[in-house]
Amino acid sequence: MELDIAPQFGAELKDGFKTVNAWVTNGISWLDDIQQFYRERSAIEKEYSAKLSALAKKYFEKKAKKSSSLSVGDTPTVTPGSLESASMTTWGVQLNTLESRAAEHDQFATSLITNLADPLKGLATRYEELRKYHAEYAVKLEKERDGTYADLRKMKGKYDNVCQEVENRRKKIDSSFDHGKHKARNAFEQQQAEMRNVKNTYILTINVTNKQKEMYYHEYVPELLDSLQDLSETRVNRLNSIWSLAAQLETQTLARSTEFLKHLSAEIPRNNPVLDSMMFVRHNAGNWQEPFDFQFEPSPVWLDDGNIATDDAATVYLQNLLTKAKPSLAEYRRELDKKRGEIENAKKVRQNIREGKDKRDEVEVVRAIFSLQEAMHEVERQKVTAEVEVATITSVVGDLSIGARNHNFKSQTFKIPTNCDLCGERIWGLSAKGFDCRDCGYTCHSKCELKVPADCPGEQTKEAKKKLKEERQKSAHVTASTTNGTPSDSQSELPRISRTDTMNSMNTLSSGYSATAQRSISGQITPTEDNSPAKAATSTAPRKHRVLAPPPAQFIKDDGGDLGGGATLSQLGAPKGKMIYPYQQAADGELSVSEGREVTIIEADDGSGWMKVRAGTDEGLVPASYVEIRPSTPPTASSTRPDSTYSASSASLSGSIALGKKKGPAVAPKRGAKKLKYVEAMYDYTAQSDAEHSMREGERFVLINMNAGDGWADVEREGMVRSVPANYIQEV
Repeated sequence: MELDIAPQFGAELKDGFKTVNAWVTNGISWLDDIQQFYRERSAIEKEYSAKLSALAKKYFEKKAKKSSSLSVGDTPTVTPGSLESASMTTWGVQLNTLESRAAEHDQFATSLITNLADPLKGLATRYEELRKYHAEYAVKLEKERDGTYADLRKMKGKYDNVCQEVENRRKKIDSSFDHGKHKARNAFEQQQAEMRNVKNTYILTINVTNKQKEMYYHEYVPELLDSLQDLSETRVNRLNSIWSLAAQLETQTLARSTEFLKHLSAEIPRNNPVLDSMMFVRHNAGNWQEPFDFQFEPSPVWLDDGNIATDDAATVYLQNLLTKAKPSLAEYRRELDKKRGEIENAKKVRQNIREGKDKRDEVEVVRAIFSLQEAMHEVERQKVTAEVEVATITSVVGDLSIGARNHNFKSQTFKIPTNCDLCGERIWGLSAKGFDCRDCGYTCHSKCELKVPADCPGEQTKEAKKKLKEERQKSAHVTASTTNGTPSDSQSELPRISRTDTMNSMNTLSSGYSATAQRSISGQITPTEDNSPAKAATSTAPRKHRVLAPPPAQFIKDDGGDLGGGATLSQLGAPKGKMIYPYQQAADGELSVSEGREVTIIEADDGSGWMKVRAGTDEGLVPASYVEIRPSTPPTASSTRPDSTYSASSASLSGSIALGKKKGPAVAPKRGAKKLKYVEAMYDYTAQSDAEHSMREGERFVLINMNAGDGWADVEREGMVRSVPANYIQEV
């Protein structure tokens, strides 16, 4: 039977190695049944026709039991019914012929052993060995794939860790004293830059893993399945040869069985190996879903998107990656072509062995082919990695390698104290590995290599190198002094820490402060960002849906009246207060006041987080959260503030006292620093507690905080600050 299109397991069955391997195993083990058949037949031949009839019946039964598994496999997706494969049909003709031959003699019995049974046993052993190599190779491929997945998980863990370190350093800004705040802030910014580099590496690893996954499922596994198919079809061809030989022996031995053997000889060539494969494919082809590509997963402590970071430091890092990856592509491609040529030559040798043109051992040739393929895959993975890195980087920021003047770096162990020209820190000691440029003398840490801009001036004289060294060290020390906390003349010039944008700011799920307010020791709530009119305190009813950030109401105590926000204090006469934290003037109009100092409140907090006070004869602004307002009449309830049950801040009050100096909370922006932002409801929403606002589609609110990290936004309406689902609103 001729077929227009021969099936290919790799194209039809995709990731079906286990099923195909089991089917091929059944076919190889079946050879043992056939050769055992001839051995038993040899013994029975001596007992003539009676024994031969019993043997034919016995193997008809065996055939009936194994017909389904040998025709369509152990677990077909389509039931074959009464259909048999071409091989099984041919085998049935053989048994029918046997029933017609009732008289065999010793010479034919001996021929059965020497010409059929022994060769079949050898073939079964050889094909089983070949199949095992396929199975071992499949395991290696799977390990390679799982290893790539594991590398991606490790990279994801590294990215999470560096994000956590960013958060830790952010907390240190809150916990550090005034003299160390600049250093802590710059350390935080450095860690942010490191986080973006690790993020970029993580994204590149994702792309590489997806590409290698694609090659595994579309190249490596299909190629292995095609090889198994070839092994199965080769086995059938060799089996046909054995059967043809058996037919010839019977023809020569038994003249009276000539007609039956002619019929058998005509049936055997019809057993095209492709027919078995076709039947197996049609009964085992099922729906196969390719695994989804990996996507960028934000760190749970640092919300971010999957875009490549393109700030100045990250661009330098990407440029260095690009200049390393791009030149290696040509070498990888040449090596890959060489490996492929070696594999093709080995396959030609194997084909010659099958055709009888080469006497080498096919098993050794197959082992060599798989060994060459492993080496080729290693080179191919390196090439794919370089290609994906180059394509990813150039698609985002262009070809940064054009015009780049890379430093001619050489790995170096600095035995004398040497400073890094990038960060200014020391590179010294037997374990302090670093690099220096052979041309211009640029020195840097190993960790700083990929952060060094590609601006090498070229080969320099000794005097020029010395001059460049002085200029670089001067620049590095200026950067280091800025990084390590040289205080500025005015703290008001420093960037304020805000929590309004979870994608671009330091917002995190574990902040010790409320998403909408700063808290004083007395429980007063002052907005951190909005300069709108005073906001009434939220209801004391707990908001059950907040899991990670407790509601501000937890920290509010009843002082017999509203003293927060924009509440006027004229009703209380001349309100007094006490500084619970020391405050140092940072700009004109502010007032330096020591801890515990009694102050008179001239202007109450208008919602900006600041109030005007008088201390002695001096007047000025101080943060409202630094002042404990004393009521004009004694409070009826306990004045003790409830202990906070949720604080991730490392600068607790008790901790500050233990260190001998209190540290106040983060200061809100000064008056007029922010403009009001508005949001609009996209859907209707019914409040589930007193801590939430109900909404109608199209209704507008004043935005206090878009996202505190728990999926809720804080908005203000009619003087009430409450929460609504963040995905139900949009900024307008």
